[in-house]
Amino acid sequence: MSTLGLVTIGQSPRVDMVPEMLPALGLPASAVTERGALDGMSGAQIAALGPAAGAEHVLTTRLADGTSVLLDHDAAVGAVQDAVTEVGRAVHATLVVCTGTFPPLAHDGPLLFAEPLLLGGVAALCAGEPVGIVCPLPEQEAMSRRKWEPVVGAVTVAAATPYADGAVAAVAAAAARLAAGGATRIVLDCMGYTAAMRSAATEAAGVPVLLARSVVARLAGELVA
Repeated sequence: MSTLGLVTIGQSPRVDMVPEMLPALGLPASAVTERGALDGMSGAQIAALGPAAGAEHVLTTRLADGTSVLLDHDAAVGAVQDAVTEVGRAVHATLVVCTGTFPPLAHDGPLLFAEPLLLGGVAALCAGEPVGIVCPLPEQEAMSRRKWEPVVGAVTVAAATPYADGAVAAVAAAAARLAAGGATRIVLDCMGYTAAMRSAATEAAGVPVLLARSVVARLAGELVA
């Protein structure tokens, strides 16, 4: 039995994410089992989970072929539940690697969600500081403010997707705008952001930049390593 199940809202394997998380988790690749909420789905099935025009609670994720897709949050919950159930049979604990908000899900063994791990870590590391949030989509900016303001107070938000060509430069530019606006701590609030994006954002902004996947993995590693 594997030590940890990683459930993505997209498709597995997440070759863009999991290798970077393993050192922080303190686990070898052999101890991790991946499942994706969209694994095995056809293009039409995935399209059926897409957001309607003007939808506010939108998620973005990566498919196995490296392309990205938009999902309606509520429509995707059932698929996430199915992936949690499936991987839970083969692991000691499960981590949902998406910083979106999810309702309680049925599970066997410990079930961790990236969002509360990230919120708690940022609250501890950024107390009293002006915080800037980089989120993937302009449609998520209002949702990001509602999520983060109860945690760290008023925030500024800029959008830059991690799943497009030129993402490193776009994330760096977003971080620079937030720092110019007064943010002294910046959070890259999506598990799709990479260590390279964090490095570029730190250099561009000149302030500490917190990367969702590393904060989440370090905290989760306390339970599973």
